[in-house]
Amino acid sequence: MAKLEVGKKAPAFTAIIADGKKVKLGDISGKNGVVLYFYPKDNTPGCTTEACDFRDNLEAIKKLGYSVVGVSKDDLKSHKKFIEKQNLNFDLLSDADTDLVEKFGVWQEKNMMGRKYMGIVRTTFLISKDGKILKIYDSVKVKDHVAQIIKDIKELK
Repeated sequence: MAKLEVGKKAPAFTAIIADGKKVKLGDISGKNGVVLYFYPKDNTPGCTTEACDFRDNLEAIKKLGYSVVGVSKDDLKSHKKFIEKQNLNFDLLSDADTDLVEKFGVWQEKNMMGRKYMGIVRTTFLISKDGKILKIYDSVKVKDHVAQIIKDIKELK
C-alpha cells in the first residue's frame, strides 16, 4: 500500500458502525467532510480523553460541516459500552480484521518497554466530502488535538 498523502484520495472502504450497520466513507461524511480518527483501544486513558474531547467539541466541528468518526480494532460490543459509558455523540467503526487500519497505514509495529507488537498508531485524517485527504495528523498527542483540527478546518475555508 502506497503511503497516503494530502491531496490524494482516501482509500475506499466499507466498515461496521457500533449499531451494526455497514457504511462507506461517503456515508459518514458531513456536508464538507469527515474527521476520521484512529485510536488504539476503547476505555483506555488516552483514548477516552481523545474521544471525550471530540464529544465536547462536536457541535463546533459540525457547524464547520464536518462529522467525526473514530476507528479501532475493538468489536461492536466494546464500542457500544464505550459510547454509553462516555456518552459519545458520534459513531465508532469496528475494524476487527484490520482491513481499514492497514489501508490507512496506521497498523504499525509498536514498542513498549522493549516488547514489540503490532497496533494502531493514533492518527487522524481530515477528509473532504469528495474523499480527498486534506490533512494528516501523525502520531497524535491527545492534548489540544481537537482544538488544532478545528483551527485547521477554519483555515481551509
